[in-house]
Amino acid sequence: MLLTIPLKVIIAHFFFSYISCCSLWGDVLTTPDIPAIAKYFTTKGRYEEVNPYLIDDILAVNKSLVKSPSAECREIHLTAIIRHGSRYPTTKNIKKMREFHNLVVQKASGEESWLREIRQWKMWYTDEMDGRLVQKGVLDHRNLAVRLSKLFPSLVSKEKLQDGHIKFMTSSKHRCVNSTLSFQRGLAKLWDIEDEEIDYEVNDALMRFFDHCTRFVETVDKNQSAMAELDKFKSSAEMRRVQEKIADRLLVPYSHITSDMAEAAFHLCAYELAIKTINSPWCQLFDEADALVLEYANDLKQFWKRGYGHDINSKSSCILFHDVFSRLDRAANEIRSGSNVTEAATIQVGHADTLLPLLTLLGFFKDSVPLTSNNYVTQGQRAFRTSRMMPYAANLVLVLYDCSGNLRLQALLNERPLAFPGLAATQGEEGAPLYQDVRDHYGELLQGCDFEKECQLFPSK
Repeated sequence: MLLTIPLKVIIAHFFFSYISCCSLWGDVLTTPDIPAIAKYFTTKGRYEEVNPYLIDDILAVNKSLVKSPSAECREIHLTAIIRHGSRYPTTKNIKKMREFHNLVVQKASGEESWLREIRQWKMWYTDEMDGRLVQKGVLDHRNLAVRLSKLFPSLVSKEKLQDGHIKFMTSSKHRCVNSTLSFQRGLAKLWDIEDEEIDYEVNDALMRFFDHCTRFVETVDKNQSAMAELDKFKSSAEMRRVQEKIADRLLVPYSHITSDMAEAAFHLCAYELAIKTINSPWCQLFDEADALVLEYANDLKQFWKRGYGHDINSKSSCILFHDVFSRLDRAANEIRSGSNVTEAATIQVGHADTLLPLLTLLGFFKDSVPLTSNNYVTQGQRAFRTSRMMPYAANLVLVLYDCSGNLRLQALLNERPLAFPGLAATQGEEGAPLYQDVRDHYGELLQGCDFEKECQLFPSK
């Protein structure tokens, strides 16, 4: 479904109203006293925790990290797959947070100042919020648009936008559509564009492929046994210690604090920072050791539901994988034939559930030993760490370069170079191997990885 919306309608949309304390592009609030545990918030983390330099300047680009492969190279195409911006909790999480808040108000005792603050804290999350984009999420994408235009000015440019050479695609979810509009608004404001139409395509087949993959839905998403390692970890000594420490701080019986309660408390701390940019008194319930355990619990969930835990997790993204390479191939063929590249940039907005399976299919962040319920202690240096991989507005950017006739492909995750696995010897300091080497490396997937076949509940032999 292709939607065309006049830019003046976008500008008028309610979520673009400025907050009086904000600068044009800045954060919602001034720099807060950031909780020390913020770097462990996994998929609930702020983008600024992955790139701390953005706390001082939200439009800063780190050109010491992101470089062209060489002076003879020019960028010819960019594909960006981006997670939506900061959002409200889902209704499911709001229910758990409400239950924990009620427990604290009714049962907790003690005279610590932070506990008094918690008792005075009003439960302001409502079921209607259900994962919708917040103002900080609007700014996440608006600012990312400006930074990408600074990093790749010949591709993300006013001329390319107005000529229709920048394509936008989104999941149908409200938070993704509004993130897409925010990205467009960031570019329009940067270049002082008004009263022009900008298209975007709603495409759930690509951006929510996981909903359409029967084998994934039935064998993983709806199958509790697929999460057996997470369930075991929730009953582990490490998790039990976290629960007991929370109970001790609140002076309530140990039986009152379940693993779900501990997770809800952690989310209360994380959402208050992500949405309001404040160091909430809820954060006082945790120290770094607690946060590491809760981070690992969520990584286990993501590993077994979206990552390397089950083969179908990554294979469900075959359709998006082929779409990405078809765009790269088209740009490569146009350059080789001496034609102009028709699609300078493609901006595709989806979910953590969109990006994680694709990163897994491409082989990024793969540890030699799988994440399990009993190897928490030895996984302290694991590669698969969603706090670093998948904050709000996480983005995988693939940039195709023409280097005097040699085509090279550079991968970036969250505006940092990402080395293609298995190609370290050929990709150089800037992480840009020959495009043909990349295609050869993924040859089996390019020849196979058929979405319809992989997603059959009982695949034919």
